[in-house]
Amino acid sequence: MSADIDISAIPEKCKQTATKDKQGTIVELSYPVGNYINAQRQLVTDPASSFDQAGRETVKGQKITKKCNVYLPAAYDENDKDKKYNVLYALHGVGGNRYEWLGGGGKVDDRYVLCNIIDNLIASGKIDPLIIVFPDGRSAHDWTDASFNAQGTNLLGFYYFDYELRYDLIPFIEGKYNTYADITNKDSEAIANDRMHRALSGLSMGGMQTLNLGLGGHRYDSVLYTKSQSPWENGLDKTNKAPGMLDLFAYIGAFANAPTTSDGSSLGTGIKLSEHKPSLVYLTCGLLDQVAYEMGYKKGLDGLEAKAGEDLGDLYQVLIKNGGHDPNVWNNGLYNFLKLVFKDQAGYGAIGSKKFTLDTY
Repeated sequence: MSADIDISAIPEKCKQTATKDKQGTIVELSYPVGNYINAQRQLVTDPASSFDQAGRETVKGQKITKKCNVYLPAAYDENDKDKKYNVLYALHGVGGNRYEWLGGGGKVDDRYVLCNIIDNLIASGKIDPLIIVFPDGRSAHDWTDASFNAQGTNLLGFYYFDYELRYDLIPFIEGKYNTYADITNKDSEAIANDRMHRALSGLSMGGMQTLNLGLGGHRYDSVLYTKSQSPWENGLDKTNKAPGMLDLFAYIGAFANAPTTSDGSSLGTGIKLSEHKPSLVYLTCGLLDQVAYEMGYKKGLDGLEAKAGEDLGDLYQVLIKNGGHDPNVWNNGLYNFLKLVFKDQAGYGAIGSKKFTLDTY
């Protein structure tokens, strides 16, 4: 990875509509999900995992159907099997869905600004053409319920999304599109190679998922069931630790990660315990963000470097002076994260920890 990649505000021209031939497309897809929280708060999973790993009872059950949005670059041709693509998974916030990333920045000429940013990054040669998946992040039978209810199965589903990613969504995407990675190949060399072609990112609650589920932090549940007290008085407290997904993802990006993010020491421990290590961990937040700055962003960094040590890879910490808990911060995070991922693997680990403070988005 090049050390001279500029971490910056998004140029205004990058938000404008690209020429027609440079525009990617958004498709909405339905896919089967066999790993989710059911109405009885059990984890439906096949293969069924142990109680110790899941932290709750696991059962077999009927598959449900969920939806995701997928960005395909302008050059994508399903018939060109020789052309392969990297894939980024972008997770939404607690009250959002698969359209939050797309709609948050508004539109220009009736086209999502976020798509314009991606189109222009590709057209300028700053990033290679890639596929971006925008899932619905609640792995629950009531996944369309966007309300915040600490006792709800819809909220609990956020903390078990790693099962859906691993066993349902990634296999679906890599079975449908021309991707470098093939999750069906379980050879150790293939696993090591494929993770270099996947990235995981998220805003707010999705940023928490990216860190906790990606690196190996804690799951959360209602205090009605944990019989403990919520540290934020929001009705949630931590339960067991997730195993992490570093065997699937080499690049981790969290943008204004939510307060249920595990502390950096816990996340660093998850990294140390994993056979695979992150090439890049990228965290960003607005200094005026009263939701995420203290209890999400700063907490997720507290002890991370000390605990993970040399296993951490490159760590980017990006603060935005006038940023709140808003799409401008999230889009800036994705813009800069995209410029860093999927580069020459020999370069990762050479940069170490870098800190930036931006005056604008």
